[in-house]
Amino acid sequence: MSSEEFFQSHPVFTHEEYGQSREWGSPRTVDSLLRKHLQSGRIARVRRGLYVSVPPGGAAETVDPYLIATKAVEDAAVSHHAALQFHGRTYSMWSQVTFLTRSYTRGFHFGPVEYIPVRPPSVVAELEDMGGGIESRLSGGGQVRVCTCERAMVDILHTPTLGGSWEEIWRSLEMVEFFDLDALIAYALRLDTATTVARVGLFLDQHRERLFVEDAHLERLQAQAPKDPRYLDPSREPGRLVHPWNLIVPERVLQQQWGEVA
Repeated sequence: MSSEEFFQSHPVFTHEEYGQSREWGSPRTVDSLLRKHLQSGRIARVRRGLYVSVPPGGAAETVDPYLIATKAVEDAAVSHHAALQFHGRTYSMWSQVTFLTRSYTRGFHFGPVEYIPVRPPSVVAELEDMGGGIESRLSGGGQVRVCTCERAMVDILHTPTLGGSWEEIWRSLEMVEFFDLDALIAYALRLDTATTVARVGLFLDQHRERLFVEDAHLERLQAQAPKDPRYLDPSREPGRLVHPWNLIVPERVLQQQWGEVA
């Protein structure tokens, strides 16, 4: 495979992938060729060891950001708000892409986008696919590893700071027309965190009819809900105690009075 053929079929690639695309000889030859193509503008470097192919007549910054996140490290998977955004299910668009990874890697910027690595919850970190709910989808001429809406929902409710405001979280999740409730609940229970289970239960309880939530679904979550009151918001924002979830929920979330909040 020639370099040009490789670039046409690899919108985002690593140094290792390019080096393995054919017998180039020595590693110095690979480095020399990459420098040549960088100087010509045919490719651009995202960060050390990671490159994008620049589309003819285009700009490097137009390359699919989800592909870039997927290639950032070997086990990367687009996650949280970015995963919902990939699936077209966010209330607002962010120029920020989070990705799950077990590795300790640094975040980076490329073009207008900030890429943020996130460690998976420790209880699932060493499991296959970091606990599951990760799929491969075609996008931008390549394969993106991305969390399902079910996993993204639970991960956001587990770490709300990665989902934005409660308005952003609630309105984004309300854009998902269908959840695989069994998969969603199984992953929520796998995290073994009562507050997260309660947050998931609260949302499903509020949207029973639209999401076809049955009593049996809620009962599975109720069995693992907190035994003592917990705050919905990590900042301990006051609110009303909601049973059976034992969650103190701000009135604006209960009433979805988003327009009344400055």
